[in-house]
Amino acid sequence: MADTKWCDLVLEGGGVKGLGLVGAFTMLNGAGYAVRRVAGTSAGAVVGSLIAAGMPVSEMLAVMKAVDYTRFRDEDLLDQFGLGGKIASLALTKGIYKGDYLHEWLSGELEKLGVRTFADLKITDDWAKDLPPEQHYKLVVVASDVSGGRLARLPWDYSRYGLDPDKQLVADAVRASMSIPFFYQPAVLGGNLLVDGGMLSNFPIDLFDRTPDWPTFGVKLTAKPEANLVANPTNNTIDFAKALLATLINAHDQMHIDDPATQARTVFIDTFKVKATDFDIDAATQTKLYQSGQKAAQKFLTTWDFKTWRRQYAGSH
Repeated sequence: MADTKWCDLVLEGGGVKGLGLVGAFTMLNGAGYAVRRVAGTSAGAVVGSLIAAGMPVSEMLAVMKAVDYTRFRDEDLLDQFGLGGKIASLALTKGIYKGDYLHEWLSGELEKLGVRTFADLKITDDWAKDLPPEQHYKLVVVASDVSGGRLARLPWDYSRYGLDPDKQLVADAVRASMSIPFFYQPAVLGGNLLVDGGMLSNFPIDLFDRTPDWPTFGVKLTAKPEANLVANPTNNTIDFAKALLATLINAHDQMHIDDPATQARTVFIDTFKVKATDFDIDAATQTKLYQSGQKAAQKFLTTWDFKTWRRQYAGSH
């Protein structure tokens, strides 16, 4: 594959907006780029797992559109008793919905591709020989360990929990990464509770920067670099609490996004104010998101040049 243009890929989370990621990847692939490693949070972890498992680009859109997003709201028994039941479920399980549908769907799709555990995504190529052993994997799933107060990069960090990464299910890691706090029941790992990686880093663009011989592309589900810079109202206590949470979630990644070097290697996708939890999304909106990802990547590729990027930002990344 001498003519292949290699890259690493970092995909932002965004729930149902993940079809935009698929559109962007389709264009990158069509331009001759092949992915060595991919990292993702939430929806980015879902799409990233399919990329790492080798799903053909020609199949990815159909597979993602076949998902019944309404089933993401998979209630348990208590939830069926109205608001009181949901409050009880939240109190007892720390989340309203189970998240089982996504786990079962993704497990099935990965098994069709011959992938079950992270051992099936092991990197054995010579280029990786100087990487730490725990990083010899094609996929990194980003979750937030709220018990340990730190980011969990799976499979890189499984040893911290006394676990063999080769024996851990890929779908389990992705399920942990998409656990929107209070919306989904948190995942449990070694006695610790894991939630959506976006709580600590929804866009870990620097994850692969130890390997400078090919670019890391970021794909972000916002239309422009300043999209996170929105004034948070603080008119009352509830507004203040929301502003604190928004600042917690966005501040870490905003430091990356403010960096011109990051902006220059990131595809910014307009998602038309679609929310991550708009599970009633219709087919037309799904297609619109996919096409927006295509257009954003196409625009990005018209000006991208790795040699120029390295010349401008060498030594800083």
